[in-house]
Amino acid sequence: PQYLFLTAKDLDKEGMIGAKFCCSPPPRDEKAQEAIWEGLIDGSFQVFSSDHAPYRFDETGKLAAGPNPNFKQIANGVPGLEIRMPMLFSAGVLGNRMDIHRFVEVTATNPAKIYGLYPRKGTIEVGCDADLAVWDPEKEVRISIDMLHDNMDYTPYEGTDITGWPETVISRGRIVVEDKDLKVDRGTGVYLKRTRSSAAKPSGKLVPEVDSHLNFNAKIL
Repeated sequence: PQYLFLTAKDLDKEGMIGAKFCCSPPPRDEKAQEAIWEGLIDGSFQVFSSDHAPYRFDETGKLAAGPNPNFKQIANGVPGLEIRMPMLFSAGVLGNRMDIHRFVEVTATNPAKIYGLYPRKGTIEVGCDADLAVWDPEKEVRISIDMLHDNMDYTPYEGTDITGWPETVISRGRIVVEDKDLKVDRGTGVYLKRTRSSAAKPSGKLVPEVDSHLNFNAKIL
């Protein structure tokens, strides 16, 4: 997400504010953003995701090395778990970059397939887990740390206006989020036994280093 919505200009903000946007690799420019969009749309990227790096903007996180750390001392990574899908929906689907089917594919179906959870997860069919997100595609939201639930003290997308928001979230047939309220208790999740996905099965092709047809019969000792 950060490579679709942040640029190097965010890193160059006054004082230590740029530390809030410090991640690897660093955000580039608008041209790089377009390249990421193209890859997401044409299938070069199978999944829209990222790690969630909840380093607070204080001495426990980004400023652990003091109030004026150098670049190498800044905790590397940005938070963004809760608003990842709404931002893609707003800019991607409503921005006419992708249709709703591609949105579902890169956020739900493909991850389930790659991690060996399909078809239990990632599709709406009889016999599958009833995991559903009910969206209001017209709801206008201004992102603010005050509305988020990830125990952070900042979001790199503060003040961003988006359209479209998940109003109700259902997991295994249970309403887990409704009207911004969490409806389940800690510990009610279940272990998911995964199968071996096609992504984890041997392709039958040797890497060049051990393929005698490609390395002039040289052998790895």
